[in-house]
Amino acid sequence: MRFHYFFLSIVIMFCFEPVYAAESIDEAVSMLQTQWAINNYEKSGKEQEESFLALIESADNLIEDNPNQASLYIWRGIINSTFAGVKGGLGAMKYAKASKADLEKAMALDPDALQGSAYTSLGTLMFKVPGWPIGFGDDKKAEALLQQALEINPDGIDPNYFYGDYLREEKRYSEAQSYMKHALEAAPRPGRELADAGRREEIRTAMADIAKHLE
Repeated sequence: MRFHYFFLSIVIMFCFEPVYAAESIDEAVSMLQTQWAINNYEKSGKEQEESFLALIESADNLIEDNPNQASLYIWRGIINSTFAGVKGGLGAMKYAKASKADLEKAMALDPDALQGSAYTSLGTLMFKVPGWPIGFGDDKKAEALLQQALEINPDGIDPNYFYGDYLREEKRYSEAQSYMKHALEAAPRPGRELADAGRREEIRTAMADIAKHLE
């Protein structure tokens, strides 16, 4: 089902051209964020897969109607990336590649959109995906992107968590612990209570693993 949002009409050179109100885009982004959190943290198995496929379709429809909104590309990229992880196996690469394309498009449109979330998401994708010849993973590029995300949003829960997770995977445990602690101290995000709760649980799990390696 296509999602429709209120729009404003403005007159330019006696022609009417539909322009989506800023709050309508914000509502669309909020809808994607909320449903992503529900799918990611509250669903599993076949129900989760079906819900993610439906959410990808919703994001497709929103982008079709709003082709220049970086925030929508970011969220479709996040949804595709998460679904790639849920799906697993070689079938996941289709969604990982779609995510990469969306995040690069978002960065071209507005690199600072959603506090640099495209850098966080693409960096994470590039260290989670296998390298050549199977995929496009690249740890050095991943770290550079994650560091750029932190320059834009140094106190955010996501950029600190994902850079900490990268460092943990690289066995740089002392550095990882520092970023994880900073992520845990991040301010709550209004309207994203479920996502924050789920992320904080992931942070605590990662910190417990890091602590074992630092004993």
